[in-house]
Amino acid sequence: MLVNGKWEGNWQIHRSVDSHGNFVRQASTFRNWVTPDGSPGPTGVGGFRAEPNRYHLYVALNCPWACRTLIFRKLKKLDDVISVSIAVPAVTEQGYSYGEYPGSIPDPLYNIRYVHELYTRADPHYTGRATVPVLWDKARHTMVNNESSEIIRMLNSAFDAFGDASVNFYPQELRPEIDALNERLYTGLNNGVYRAGFATTQSAYEEAVTAVFACLDELEQRLADGRSYLLGERVTESDWRAFVTLVRFDIAYHGLFKCNLRRVIDYPRLSTYLKRLYDVPGVAGTVDFHHIKRTYYSIPRVNPNGIVPIGPDKIFAAA
Repeated sequence: MLVNGKWEGNWQIHRSVDSHGNFVRQASTFRNWVTPDGSPGPTGVGGFRAEPNRYHLYVALNCPWACRTLIFRKLKKLDDVISVSIAVPAVTEQGYSYGEYPGSIPDPLYNIRYVHELYTRADPHYTGRATVPVLWDKARHTMVNNESSEIIRMLNSAFDAFGDASVNFYPQELRPEIDALNERLYTGLNNGVYRAGFATTQSAYEEAVTAVFACLDELEQRLADGRSYLLGERVTESDWRAFVTLVRFDIAYHGLFKCNLRRVIDYPRLSTYLKRLYDVPGVAGTVDFHHIKRTYYSIPRVNPNGIVPIGPDKIFAAA
């Protein structure tokens, strides 16, 4: 991790746990917002006006948090507005790295090798882990935001003058329901799989994995009335938040993170729902199963020998 702007130790071992062995996620620290007129957003300071070709996304294709920003970028038709770099599929001792690899895109701005180099460009005295996604301002040469939940909100509306304004995943009338469901998804599923995978005690693991499957059971039941999406017949932010974890579940979290009570493919409605989202034009291009498996299984803490499994051979139920 970075300590006062200097790299120290191994990125992979710097994962916080509490006294009971529960994984504790590091809070994001860069919290500025891009807005249509450059005014301040809900957090941070102003000066980040939505403009074409001004911003750059740094992501990794294994990371669900980063890939939900890719989905919003794609579905809002912002490919030509916001450029992107994609990490190579491995987590090194210095974290995510950028270079030549099939499906990866090197950094075109500074030719950085590691994402932590961006953090010290933005703050020479930064202390903490260096994570993705990163939304970068090419004009001011600084980091705008590294919190994915905020970046997708920006992509949803701030760039409507340059993208597809007809697409809105956070409609005003559904916001209370979306916010409530998002909180449940984060606690039980999105962060829940990491709490299971990085737990350091049996009790912490069992508590986390029980919560993961309670959430999956709830989602299966939510779809029991025949609805197409979690809040009805309209795709919302909550669906994409669920999707990025579900699509990685059977190939990574089920085995590597010991979330092995059931697979997503064992849930008939949830599996059909997952395939429905995957089939939305443009979404499949944000999912790279090779990158996902290669990166997750490169984490020595949970896979010390680095062996990447061949299977599973399918993650969607038969049509």
